[in-house]
Amino acid sequence: MVDEAETSGFIDLEFVELPEEDMNKQAMSFFNSMNKRRTTRHFSERNVPRKLIEYAIKTAGTAPSGAHLQPWTFVAISNKDLKNKIRQAAEDEERKTYSDRMPESWAELLRPLGTDYVKEHITDAPWIIVVFRQTKRIRDNGEVGPTYYSQESCGIAIGLFIAAIQNMGLATLTHTPSPMKFLRNLLGRPEHEHAMLLMPVGYPSDDAKVPDIARKDINEISEWFD
Repeated sequence: MVDEAETSGFIDLEFVELPEEDMNKQAMSFFNSMNKRRTTRHFSERNVPRKLIEYAIKTAGTAPSGAHLQPWTFVAISNKDLKNKIRQAAEDEERKTYSDRMPESWAELLRPLGTDYVKEHITDAPWIIVVFRQTKRIRDNGEVGPTYYSQESCGIAIGLFIAAIQNMGLATLTHTPSPMKFLRNLLGRPEHEHAMLLMPVGYPSDDAKVPDIARKDINEISEWFD
């Protein structure tokens, strides 16, 4: 018998077991969809309804997090003036990075991808999403305390956001303009929030291109002990 004291504050898990055949079908369907996902820097200005972005953020919010602190803030921007300001600030930083700050070990990896300091995707895409990681929280006693596993938690949430965008038939790009403090300043976020990622979201342009690269085979990314 389960001790009631041990289950106080808990509810029953909602779990519906599927037949193995259905599990295989769903697993294959989801993999095939995600395997078509590609990162592009070429976006159409075509409108994307806010409701779709809301669903993607809601999906990201279902991610597990350390102690259920949910230490993320997703800032969604469609305002053209603000996107222009963000692009200008990002290009200012990226120009310095590409010309002075980037080590050769990093530059050699970027050359085949054709990237540079010009970031037209920030203003072309109808939406940009900036993800902030919260490093502090307000405790029940009113004091400020740290969050735990915030980096890992936000990484999982971002992965779910990307999957949601792919699942609904849109495209995105993971962009990390470095350094990113300007995003906190432009978007008025508190000092304990740190920008992790900027993601344009929208339809790819009609002439969108992607690098001719391949993903590693499962044998290269896994180890098995059956």
